[in-house]
Amino acid sequence: MNVLLGICGSIAAYKACDLLRLFVKDGHSVKVCMTTNARHFVTPLTLESLSGSPVYTDEFALGVRTNAEHIELTKWCDLFVIAPASASVLGKMAAAIADNPVNTLYLACRKPVLVAPAMNTAMLEHPATGRAMDLLRTDGVHFVEPWCGSLACGDIGRGKLAPIEDIYAHSLHLLEPRKDFAGKRVLVSAGPTREPLDPVRYLSNHSSGKMGYALAQALYQRGAEVTLVSGPVSLSVPYGVRCIPVETATQMHAAIMEQRHHADVIIKAAAVADFAPAEPGSIKWKKTREDDVPTLSLTRNPDILHTLCQSRQPGQYIVGFAAETHDLERHAREKLQRKGADMLIANLVGADHGGFGRDENTVEIFTPAGSHGQFSGSKIQVAHAILDQVAMQCTVP
Repeated sequence: MNVLLGICGSIAAYKACDLLRLFVKDGHSVKVCMTTNARHFVTPLTLESLSGSPVYTDEFALGVRTNAEHIELTKWCDLFVIAPASASVLGKMAAAIADNPVNTLYLACRKPVLVAPAMNTAMLEHPATGRAMDLLRTDGVHFVEPWCGSLACGDIGRGKLAPIEDIYAHSLHLLEPRKDFAGKRVLVSAGPTREPLDPVRYLSNHSSGKMGYALAQALYQRGAEVTLVSGPVSLSVPYGVRCIPVETATQMHAAIMEQRHHADVIIKAAAVADFAPAEPGSIKWKKTREDDVPTLSLTRNPDILHTLCQSRQPGQYIVGFAAETHDLERHAREKLQRKGADMLIANLVGADHGGFGRDENTVEIFTPAGSHGQFSGSKIQVAHAILDQVAMQCTVP
C-alpha cells in the first residue's frame, strides 16, 4: 500500500521517523510531506533516507518534479497519515486554508485521512481546537486521540502523541481492504492460565499469547468489534481491542461465559490448563527434610471449549485450537469431534517444532468436512489465513 505521511511542527515530530520505519518494514511505500516548522525538529534528509523518496517541503519548488505534485501525491496514496498534527494545522484543515504542503495535500486528498494530534493540554482543550476537530470528524477524518503524560513544557496532561504502535495499528485498519468482519462481534481468548500451588508458585505452560493477540489485531483490521480474554502475557493489547485480563482457568471460564452471549464468532486460542491443584496452599510450601517430596493432588478445570459448543447461541461460529506434540491430524480430528467445534486450528509444538513464543507459526485447519490446508508465516499472516477460512466457512447474521 502507498502511505503519505504528513509531519507538522511539534516536538513529537522525531517520532514520525519510527512510524515511517514501521510502514517500510511492513512493505508499504511511504512518501513524506512536512510543514516549514516541522523542519526545525527533523530534517528532510533523515526522512528521505528512511523512505527512499524525496520529501515534499515546498509547493513552489519545481526542479524535476511536477507542477501539480500535490495532486499527484494524493492520487498516488492509499492513506494520508498526519502525525504529529499541530493545533495550527488542525485549525487550517478545518478552515480549508492551504498555505503549507500538509494542508495543501489535505484539501486535495480524497483518500482516508488519519490524524494524530500532539500539543500542550491548554491548546488541545481550547474551544477553537475542539471545534476544529469536531468539524474534521464530521468531514470523515479519523483520529488517534492524544494520551495523557509528561509534555515538553514540563506539564503533565493530555496532549501527548499517541504511541506509534497505536497510530500504526489504526493505519493498518484503514489500509486493510478486507472488511469481511465489519459489524461482527468476535470473542477471542489468548495466553496461558496460571493455577496457584501456593502464594509463590503456580502450574502453567509455555504459551506466549502471540497467536491469539495476532488474531485479535487482524480481526480489528478487518472491521470486527473484538473482545480479548487474556491470560497473563507480556504483550501490549492491540489497538482498538477491548481486553479482559484473567489469571486462572476458572477466571477465564467465568469471563468467557459472561461475554459469549454477545459474540457472533468465538475463537478460543488460549492454552488453558486442564488441571489445577486441588488445595492451593495459603502459605509457601517449605522443605522440612531434604528427602521430603510433597504429594500434589489435582482437580480438573472447566472444559471451556466443550461448554461453549454445547450451549452455543443460534448462528454462533466457534473455533478451537489444539497444540500437539505428535500425530497432529489424528488428535485434531478427535478433538474437533469430541468438543463439537465448527473449526479447529492445530499446530505442532515442542523442541523440534517450535510454536510457543515464536513470531512464526505453521497451522493446519480442520472442519467436520476435513482438512482445509496448512498455512505458514508470521503469526499475523497466519491469523489472516485463519480468518479467511472462518469468513468462508461461517454464516453470521
